[in-house]
Amino acid sequence: MNPPAERAAGAAGPLPGGGTAQRLMSLDALRGFDMFWIIGGYELVRGLGKGLHSEWLNRYILPQIEHTPWAGFTAWDLIMPLFLFMVGTAMPFSFAKRLERGESKGRIYRHVLWRVVILWVLGMIAQGHLLEYQLPKLHFYSNTLQTIAAGYLISSILLLNLRLRWQFVVTVALLLLYWGLLLLVPVPGQGADAFGQQDNLAIYIDRLILGRFQDGTNPPYTWILSSMTFGAMVMMGLFAGQLLLSDLDKLRKALILLGAGIACVVTGWGWGHIFPIIKHLFTSSMVLFAGGWSLLLLGLFYLVIDVLHLRRWSFFFVVIGTNAIAVYMATHVFDFRVLGDIFVRGLSRWTANWYDFVRAVAGFTILWLILFYMYRKRTFIKV
Repeated sequence: MNPPAERAAGAAGPLPGGGTAQRLMSLDALRGFDMFWIIGGYELVRGLGKGLHSEWLNRYILPQIEHTPWAGFTAWDLIMPLFLFMVGTAMPFSFAKRLERGESKGRIYRHVLWRVVILWVLGMIAQGHLLEYQLPKLHFYSNTLQTIAAGYLISSILLLNLRLRWQFVVTVALLLLYWGLLLLVPVPGQGADAFGQQDNLAIYIDRLILGRFQDGTNPPYTWILSSMTFGAMVMMGLFAGQLLLSDLDKLRKALILLGAGIACVVTGWGWGHIFPIIKHLFTSSMVLFAGGWSLLLLGLFYLVIDVLHLRRWSFFFVVIGTNAIAVYMATHVFDFRVLGDIFVRGLSRWTANWYDFVRAVAGFTILWLILFYMYRKRTFIKV
């Protein structure tokens, strides 16, 4: 680590190998791959299922693009944890750049807090009904961007103040403590049904603190106590980012990511037999399980794009990934299929069961072309 960075970081070590932080194309591609399913992939697959009317597709594929009602895990359940993971992966790179510029720890903290506030407000706009300006409808803590804010804040403190070993210790402690709290602390007046949909400790705390401003979904997601595991999820990505920023050989990095991914998937699955994998509760076993799949995806993307240099196919996703938060907010405030309808509405009489697919393709194409234009103009909206 260079001396200015070391002085700014204190006991931490955001530059593991002393190298210069560079943007990873594989991370942008993976971010775009994740975002693709939110902004268009979901509707494309559903439209394809309706058009093909395939029993195999309906039985095995379509269930994977729906959330698990409570306990269990589908591919669609990975989207949110993967986003948290990738925020953590990018952190060592972004913090290293700031430290290399000679920024003080205080200035970095101010940036962190500002980013947390912006993400929180954007989350309230996206899913908290903030722009409806009706207090009874407002949800204060209810969106993925807010889980990113909470996890990012926790991880920033750990990255700036602790060495890698202690970052790992605290992350494990967060996972174990969350497990212990849910399992051992009784809910007043209800006993200790640790993992029930309506009477677990995490939802009790949300009701107690947030009151009428809590998440209105059914079954409910949990937020305040679950911030512990949001932080742990971001930390799993942060460990991956520190590995990628190290001086190890690229192929070795990819193999470590893949090996760690397999280990975490197996460990999370095993832990899930006594501490169920429940995304609504963001249980510790789910963090390990989802984190394992995130490591595997990152390892695969890194191996193919940054090690083997097979990159052309990834451009489609990179265009999306470089403006991920912007497109996330855009699709939460506007349905781009409405624009697509201008061009394909007249095809409804000819396409029958395929019309939903045609409509999804049109809307997504318009959105992607807008992102492509922004990419060509080097217009990247960041928080």
